[in-house]
Amino acid sequence: MAANKLICALFGILVISAWVLGSAIQAGAETLNFKVYTWAVKQENIPVGDAEGHNVGSYVRPAFIVFENGEVATSYAVGTFDWLKPSISIQQYKTWTFSDGSTMFIKTTHGIVGGTTEAATSGGWKSEIIKGTGRFEGIKGTERISIKYLPQEKWEVGQKGYGEGTITYTLPSK
Repeated sequence: MAANKLICALFGILVISAWVLGSAIQAGAETLNFKVYTWAVKQENIPVGDAEGHNVGSYVRPAFIVFENGEVATSYAVGTFDWLKPSISIQQYKTWTFSDGSTMFIKTTHGIVGGTTEAATSGGWKSEIIKGTGRFEGIKGTERISIKYLPQEKWEVGQKGYGEGTITYTLPSK
């Protein structure tokens, strides 16, 4: 009986500590919402051959980003994928460049098992901001993004997409 009370007390302390620490971390964090428009300039699908429809490949996707505060940035994403329907895993690196030359570097590692590409992208990705330059030097944070893709035209190397997202970040004190 005493052991159960001790376990409950320790669990309670853990929950309260996590709430206090989480609140402190989020209190200094800023969020910024954005809309994104993306297209493919290069995409290579290479059949693996072990199963019908199993492909690995790479892609390059520029994008244009419009933030809720009126600021804009361009994005350059490079990534790889391993796709065997209905599962896909993606690793992607993005560079966001702002008008003043400052940049953010964002890494996405994403896997969907038993879904579709559309579900993988419209369901939202969570990514880590791994580095910044200029006014974003020392940035830490995350990006959440949800993209819907339009049907691919015959002349396109990949689908066009549009969506929205949020970055949550902190910058070091000046």
